[in-house]
Amino acid sequence: MFLLNDRLEFPPVSHANSEGLLAVGGDLSPERLLLAYRSGIFPWFNDDDLILWWSPNPRMVLFPERIKISKSMSKVLRNQRFRLTVNTCFKEVIENCSRVERKGQDGTWITKNMHKAYLALHEMGFAKSYEVWEGTKLVGGLYGIDLGHVFCGESMFSLVSNASKFAFIHLAENLEKENYELIDCQIYTEHLESLGAEEMFRDDFLKILKREI
Repeated sequence: MFLLNDRLEFPPVSHANSEGLLAVGGDLSPERLLLAYRSGIFPWFNDDDLILWWSPNPRMVLFPERIKISKSMSKVLRNQRFRLTVNTCFKEVIENCSRVERKGQDGTWITKNMHKAYLALHEMGFAKSYEVWEGTKLVGGLYGIDLGHVFCGESMFSLVSNASKFAFIHLAENLEKENYELIDCQIYTEHLESLGAEEMFRDDFLKILKREI
């Protein structure tokens, strides 16, 4: 495990341990966060911990053209129950992502400093959100880092059934139209697998990540 200082650098991701933990410390400046995402690294830690930086192997990814849409979700997409917007209320999306309860998790990893860091990236045009509305109420959404050819998904929330799936499906469809290579989903979950995400060796993921940077 590597201890970071004020220098803007990370060790090679090949030094990450079996769980994917690579380094500890540093800061959440926009420059360091962008360097991390462009290097296949992301922060994930609790509010009272040092900043932990991860680069797991394998990596969970979704190729946009391989999104899986179930019959029930196809009906949801057709019935116009939900309305989608992009980048209209980023702050509200990240706040909801930090509050939503998740199975197997005690509290949230989206700390106050995380809020500030990703809002700064949003103002710079790198952090983006997809919002799902039911009438005038925000009921779901997601946010992540847009690298231009890879979208690094960070978190999503759903206050009503299928709202986050609605956002994720539209994200995949929009990125496919714009010829993005993939969506970085970071780590495996059954939910992501059900939507078409798959595991990829880290070296193969890095080749795609660095192809156009």
